[in-house]
Amino acid sequence: MLIASRNRLAQLQYGPNGFRILSPGDHVLCAVTGAAIGLDELRYWSVSRQEPYASAAISVQAALDDARGA
Repeated sequence: MLIASRNRLAQLQYGPNGFRILSPGDHVLCAVTGAAIGLDELRYWSVSRQEPYASAAISVQAALDDARGA
């Protein structure tokens, strides 16, 4: 039996070289903007915070905010 994962939020475990799917789906939500990111388009995340980001700029901003304690 196939489980439909279209239009479904995935849960991932982020590693330094990729991610592991914990719960099937076709997208995740950017931790900063809340924008949907297709798994085939996901390129930026934080391993330590286990958060996905929609772009490199958003990833850098989140890291700077975290370093400042914001």
